[in-house]
Amino acid sequence: MLTIRPEEPGDAEAISRVHVRGWQAGYAGIMPDEVLGRLNVTAWAQRRRDLGTAAPEHPFTTLLAEAGDAGIVGFASFGPYRIDQDRANLDPTRGELLALYVDPAHWGDGTARALFTAACAGLVSQGFTGYRLWVLEENHRARRFYARAGLSPDGERTTYPVPLSGGRPPVRLVELRYSGRLVA
Repeated sequence: MLTIRPEEPGDAEAISRVHVRGWQAGYAGIMPDEVLGRLNVTAWAQRRRDLGTAAPEHPFTTLLAEAGDAGIVGFASFGPYRIDQDRANLDPTRGELLALYVDPAHWGDGTARALFTAACAGLVSQGFTGYRLWVLEENHRARRFYARAGLSPDGERTTYPVPLSGGRPPVRLVELRYSGRLVA
């Protein structure tokens, strides 16, 4: 049975495990292997704790999907839209889905849909009627998911710089912005 609940302070490690596995599977062939290979669950968990993502005053909410004995198998983060993807410059009139990651072992089992639906309900409860998200142009699986959910590209593009080791210049991946309406 799948349960959706808010993030708690002790969840950082489990969320980070899902995040890292989601990146490694979802971005394989998109991001350089060296980048995916050096992802560190402990470091990502510490970053979540440092950012205080579970704190009630944090501007973004993270919901978790728990599947019985499997524990946390996915998460979604949402809140006000980040203008220029800057967490310090928030648009109070539009929402954003910042992240939606599911452990690859649970792809296709309804976990992503349940998290997405719960995140949209959370955005509605915060008073938003429209929302946006950013997705890598080459992430065709995610783009199909969002299209089925009623979102579409709105014409905005940016690049996501992926740092490489050895002083090499970063790889720049194209991101597309998708927009959608929220129904109360």
